[in-house]
Amino acid sequence: MCGTCGCTKPLIRPFRVEQLERKVLDKNTRLAAENRVAFQTSALLVINFMSSPGSGKTTLLERTIERMSTPVFVIQGDQATDNDAARVRRAGAKAVQINTGQGCHLDASMIERATKELEPTPGSLLAIENVGNLVCPAMFDLGETYRVAVISVTEGDDKPLKYPHMFRSSDLVLINKLDLLEYCDFDLEACHDNILTMNPRAEILTVSARRGDGMDAWLGWLRSCLESPA
Repeated sequence: MCGTCGCTKPLIRPFRVEQLERKVLDKNTRLAAENRVAFQTSALLVINFMSSPGSGKTTLLERTIERMSTPVFVIQGDQATDNDAARVRRAGAKAVQINTGQGCHLDASMIERATKELEPTPGSLLAIENVGNLVCPAMFDLGETYRVAVISVTEGDDKPLKYPHMFRSSDLVLINKLDLLEYCDFDLEACHDNILTMNPRAEILTVSARRGDGMDAWLGWLRSCLESPA
């Protein structure tokens, strides 16, 4: 059950909801710590990709898989269908689909089970494409090495201000769909400022996964992370 967004919020008193939320998060934190140890033991670089729906995460993953020399394994999170898992498999990655039904995020126990099924090779990249949602995924540690938030120029440049926890918890923010910038009412400089207002330590890269802008810098960031594990 997820009480953080109210999607399955039970009809019980507020203090009871808060207690249940705390228990869920505490259990998840313990499991995430176990995942993190297992990932580090296998020298896996684990990236948790988070964004709203339609930001271009899957296209970004496809282009990344096609250009990475390091093996890429993908855990794909959606409420329904295996459409995106099929796409990344065609791009050359082994993938496991997790369908959450009414759930709005992946959690550490889901990742633990999916990783066992995937069997990623030591030293590889494990990409987790979280359910499209700028709220709940930010609340749940999965044991990842880094969190990458993806925002597109088709969204508002004030998204970092509207969803502060997502951007405060991210190590890198990718501003995607740069090829559409001239057609959108999106202030790139304002978005940069808003991200840094929420998270002064965040790294920011601008990309167009479809056209290829900024992909060298993005792939360089990944390679540096593989070469210098956190």
